Amino acid sequence: MSTAFPPEFLWGVATAGHQNEGGNVDSDIWFLEHTAPTLFREPSGSACNGYELWPADLDTVAGMGLTAFRFSVEWARIEPRRGEVSEAALDHYERVIDGCHERGLAPIVTFNHFASPHWFSAAGSWLASDSAELFAAQCDRVMGRFGDRIAAAVTLNEPNLEQLLQAGGKLPLAAEGLKIEMLAAAARAAGSDRYFASNVIPATAQDDFQAGFTAAHRAAREAIKAHRDDLPVGVSIAMSDEVALPGGERHRDARRAAVYDHWLRVARDDDFIGVQNYERTYHGPNGEVIPDGPRNGMGSAVEPAALAGAVRYAHEVAGVPVLVTEHGIQTDDDGLRAGFIPAALDALGEQIAVGTPVLGYCHWTLMDNFEWIFGYGPKLGLLSVNRDTFERTPKPSAGVLAEQVARLRSATLSA
Repeated sequence: MSTAFPPEFLWGVATAGHQNEGGNVDSDIWFLEHTAPTLFREPSGSACNGYELWPADLDTVAGMGLTAFRFSVEWARIEPRRGEVSEAALDHYERVIDGCHERGLAPIVTFNHFASPHWFSAAGSWLASDSAELFAAQCDRVMGRFGDRIAAAVTLNEPNLEQLLQAGGKLPLAAEGLKIEMLAAAARAAGSDRYFASNVIPATAQDDFQAGFTAAHRAAREAIKAHRDDLPVGVSIAMSDEVALPGGERHRDARRAAVYDHWLRVARDDDFIGVQNYERTYHGPNGEVIPDGPRNGMGSAVEPAALAGAVRYAHEVAGVPVLVTEHGIQTDDDGLRAGFIPAALDALGEQIAVGTPVLGYCHWTLMDNFEWIFGYGPKLGLLSVNRDTFERTPKPSAGVLAEQVARLRSATLSA
């Protein structure tokens, strides 16, 4: 049993506005969901109705013995049209912040979790010359309202996701063509020259988006720090644990260079690097190798130690503490999830014990929700959700996570 977790370690779950709240009608993702043709399997609709049910959801999180809650403030709700700021939306998110504190939960706020205002994407998204300035202004208004009560700030969620999906062949070949058709149709419908979204980027635009995301992250960090220099700020990236089999080192290193290393170097100027891990990738002399054994819904081998491996590499390159902003497993078999969680946490504890600084752990996700282009098919939640009534039902894995957190916190206090 690991006693490596420090007393101030943040134990939480993660959610995202568009995926959980429902009715994010002024966002670019909503617009793309209703574009013809569309890459999205189905529209998000009411999602999990989290915009209304958040008090009960926070009660659930606190009832699990957790100490942190990661969520996003939706820019499209706060600035539905350029220059038009919704005080009601700011009021809402301030209530969520205060609700966290009332329940003993540290609020970890993501300032952009993929979805952005429709007007922003119709004007060129993160490729527009003023995109970083506009995002910094959004961060400034959020910080001005309730930044004094935030525990940690994540500027951008997975700006490297498309590189990871493309490098690993996680999207069907036909998806790239449909993506381009959808974005062209969206631009025509919006009356603009181009249309993009943060997690719907053509392969040919990846380098330009990386530059745009980098400028936006730095501008956001500056805006946030202008309000609170003491607030930990970082960016969260998608990371597989890249492992080389004999002769596979060149392939592993190429994957790391293509997908992670830029952001890990950027993070050297931050307070932490957010790691979001769901899988391990094995590299042999001729490329990727998938071993025999249980698979998750992404087709990868189930490897609980993958999180510790990703955390180790992130810290080695970035040189700053790690915050695990997402970790979980896509599977319809909750028994697999229930067995996965304790093994992953113990391996993480072992990594902390050998000196890797980790600030906290957020499981993805609290409940089954809208998983972007894949709709409501993938299951990653600790709770199931009735799509008609929005009733939440805890799965056995929710109890397992609660038990493991209680076990590890108790070990920390008694050490």
